[in-house]
Amino acid sequence: MGVTRQKHAKKIMGFYKHNFQFREPFQVLLDGTFCQAALRNKIQIREQLPGYLDGAAQLCTTRCVIKELESLGKALYGAKLIAQRFQVRNCSHHKNPVSGSTCLLSMIEDGNPHHFFIATQDQELSNKVKRKPGIPLLFIIQNTMVLDKPSPKSLAFVQKLQTNQLVPEYQKQSIVELKEKEGLVKQEGEKRRKRKRAGGPNPLSCLKKKKKKTQEGQEPSAEKKKRRKRKRNR
Repeated sequence: MGVTRQKHAKKIMGFYKHNFQFREPFQVLLDGTFCQAALRNKIQIREQLPGYLDGAAQLCTTRCVIKELESLGKALYGAKLIAQRFQVRNCSHHKNPVSGSTCLLSMIEDGNPHHFFIATQDQELSNKVKRKPGIPLLFIIQNTMVLDKPSPKSLAFVQKLQTNQLVPEYQKQSIVELKEKEGLVKQEGEKRRKRKRAGGPNPLSCLKKKKKKTQEGQEPSAEKKKRRKRKRNR
């Protein structure tokens, strides 16, 4: 493994770890095209990939990918054997299997909350993956595995995050659930109600009352003065 290629992968992994919270073991979803390319180029995925990503990796696929390889017959029999060695992740197509590319795209919906990598040689699938932020893309070129650089979509997403303009949907949901669990949502509602109920006597009305009292207090003193004058005149 070339030193330059390893540095390149380490830098990209740092980007995904820091901005999208990727952690070991890394979840790598592989399709039939990637397995076929690894077989043709004599690449030992299980042994080589953790070293390239500089961390433990869990290789996985879906039932749809395996079904697709089975349907393609002897030409991809070796790729099917490789895919069957990986962990099978549950997808939503139990009764009606779909193509491998469609299935993998469904696994990274809603902001890729499970932090999947996608390993494929399918160019159309790769282009669709690049339209979604925060999804590392792996492919094989010149007998080596390559981790693609972050897509423009991922870079733009991170820039918005840094300016506090955007929060991922799965994080928003997590925040709401945490607030409900801790009872913070109810407390906020109670505070708002208290603010509406809060109210005291009008300070202007108080001032008026004081003025009346002073006027009432002045009247008796004026009458006393008049009485004193009358007595003196007598």
